[in-house]
Amino acid sequence: MLEALELPQSSISYDPDFLSSEGADHYLQCLKRECKWNQDKIKLFGKMLLQPRLSAWYGEADYSYSGLTMLAQPWSATLMELKMLAEMSTGAAYNSVLLNLYRGGQDSMGWHSDDEKELGPEPSIASISLGEPRVFHFRHRKDKNLKHKILLEHGSLLFMSGSTQTYWHHQLPKTRKNIGERINLTFRFIYRAI
Repeated sequence: MLEALELPQSSISYDPDFLSSEGADHYLQCLKRECKWNQDKIKLFGKMLLQPRLSAWYGEADYSYSGLTMLAQPWSATLMELKMLAEMSTGAAYNSVLLNLYRGGQDSMGWHSDDEKELGPEPSIASISLGEPRVFHFRHRKDKNLKHKILLEHGSLLFMSGSTQTYWHHQLPKTRKNIGERINLTFRFIYRAI
């Protein structure tokens, strides 16, 4: 069951037991095998750099961020199952999913907000974690003293909605620990008309 995180100017909730351990193991293996993984280049600080992770994009609309346009692959049966589970838990509708495969502790995601125009003014993002637990960071965009960390566990669901993307950044930093693979799925709704 989703429980709210008490962070100002946000709507964030977390369910560490969204999937059973067996279910999470099953989905992790299926997605590693079935998805078309790529290591894309993105534009950061005026330079084109390889992303420090592998990624894949599935759904009903293409998606652009940081100078990269990801072309949508058609939904697989596995992804449709996870989409329906996320929709039932969060009460939101999704038409696309970004998957990131973190191969080890040196793969990461820097500070950002999911605030692209095609996501709408108050996007709902359902984030499912599979594999190695990783520490996820939040930082308020204006008050840098407002910070929060949460361990995203195998089979967990983190839900961000409302004004969260307007007021908060988030990241998955590198770690020196010798850790295994992790797949993260972020379900979202793309407004194609924007």
